[in-house]
Amino acid sequence: MKRYLLLLLTTISILFFLFPLNAQEDEYSDMHIWRRALGGSVIGNPVAQVESVVAATDGGSLKSFSTQGTLLWDYYARGRLAPFVSRSREGTSYICRTNGLFIAINRSGRELWQLSLGSPLVSPVLIGWDGRLFIFTDKKITCVTAAGYKLWTRTLASNPAIAPFIDSDGGVILALENFEIQRMDAFGNIISYSVLKEQTVLPEQEEKAALQARRQVPAAATSLKVERYGLAILLLYEDRSMEMIIPALGLLLKAQLDLPSPPLVAAGKESEAAVLLKDGKVALIAPDYPPPTVSSDRIPSGMKILWTQASHINASELTNAGSANLLFDERGVYALSKGGATGFTGDGRRLWMTRLSGAATIPAFGDDGVLFSGGADWVLYAYRLEDRVRAKRRLLYGEASDGDYGTGDPGPSSWVDYYYRFSEAELRERLSEIQWTIRLGAVGSNEKEYAAYLMEVASSREASIQYRIEAARLLAYIGSRETIPFLANLFTRESDYSVKAAVAASIGRIGVDPEGLALRAFENAILPPARLLNDEALLAVTSAIGALCRFSGPPLSEMGIRLLTLLSGYDAFPIVRNQAQREIRSLGNR
Repeated sequence: MKRYLLLLLTTISILFFLFPLNAQEDEYSDMHIWRRALGGSVIGNPVAQVESVVAATDGGSLKSFSTQGTLLWDYYARGRLAPFVSRSREGTSYICRTNGLFIAINRSGRELWQLSLGSPLVSPVLIGWDGRLFIFTDKKITCVTAAGYKLWTRTLASNPAIAPFIDSDGGVILALENFEIQRMDAFGNIISYSVLKEQTVLPEQEEKAALQARRQVPAAATSLKVERYGLAILLLYEDRSMEMIIPALGLLLKAQLDLPSPPLVAAGKESEAAVLLKDGKVALIAPDYPPPTVSSDRIPSGMKILWTQASHINASELTNAGSANLLFDERGVYALSKGGATGFTGDGRRLWMTRLSGAATIPAFGDDGVLFSGGADWVLYAYRLEDRVRAKRRLLYGEASDGDYGTGDPGPSSWVDYYYRFSEAELRERLSEIQWTIRLGAVGSNEKEYAAYLMEVASSREASIQYRIEAARLLAYIGSRETIPFLANLFTRESDYSVKAAVAASIGRIGVDPEGLALRAFENAILPPARLLNDEALLAVTSAIGALCRFSGPPLSEMGIRLLTLLSGYDAFPIVRNQAQREIRSLGNR
């Protein structure tokens, strides 16, 4: 009996040694749930979005897999790719060839449009709240709509020193190599902050330093929100100091931040910021407010450290900011590097840690808890690391945006009270000016004014039909997901068939319909009781449905194909039936 008891205790001890109870220490690098051959080495980081992942290879291909490992599509770019891939909320992927040819690919692998930039990307493309793209090339930023129409271009004094990012108000933050910090809104308006920081110098360098101040750019930057004043831009420096810009106050706060190691990457969420340090640790920091007084304005005096924890990362891995990434959402904080990944809860408890070997790039961590890593062995690996799914507000198609730019409801234009605003001479002059500006790709800060004016003209019964049609047509070139509700409503209530056709064409040209408003309006026009019986309008509706399906892919295309099938049997107008059949055939060919 004693012998059996001793054997049992020995067995338990061995199992305890091999499989410790502390799951935080486990390493799961060999426990992939699937792996798939890529036919080339991964360049750039994989991007996980809308229940799938895309990865670019050095052979010029972009491949998409479902989270279950099914190959969804394989797009060949017919040239070498820059190592940057971005993806929209609708699942559209954006890549750029090394010759500067920028390409948009929908979630079904269909090429949507191309744009020649003249030079390759220098940083990943950022995607704004309404789907607009902020594209960074050599000392230049270009903003285009989701449909590829250029809105504005700005020349930068120098290239970004660290990767630009979208701030909590939907603008773009740039830390440039010339030591300047810029905030650019969605319309290209720039506010610059000249941040001059003297570095610590050794005594033998004092004479040289006295002749020429030595400045430094931030090692990491992010945005967060502070009490009462909203947006704050947080700049973290190599010497472990920090600066906080509060645009609402025009205020720059400076303080020392007692981090155990210099910062490398930062990610903000609400009023907190996660920071990956050069020693591989992760810290969570938040604004530090002075004790309240009678006259206190609740302005932060600096940042305080809430917690610091070790990750899987060794200091030797962190050669530059591009060698690691940091995610911060409602689930927690995630540190990612070629060597693996570590997850933390918001209060600093380590959820899990995994190490990878042979990864070619930094892995991607999906909203459903799956880690995707592209190996140097030309294989994409997927690892299930947690079962929690990131909560997101969903629309019929894609995710809801974090905010809006006000272009869908821009308010009255500056011409709204002008008595002669709908006279032929005024309409012709004003619409020609807008058309010319759009053609030049120089809409810029006039975007909301133009949108308001075009909406007023397109929906007014006082303006001549030809100008209402032109206004609706021009809206498509500056339109976005924010413009669709206005156009869908105008299509439904408009009685003139020519205007109705122009509105439908604009919806198709914009290409996105995240809430399905336009398709529902089209469905009501196709089916009884208010069946549309005009070939011009129905032809425009048919083409618009096909365009929406091509741009967005499933699940929007499923509803669209059903409508096209109905139109393909339309007995009243052969021209509509033939167009519907052509649209269905085009959707079957990628």
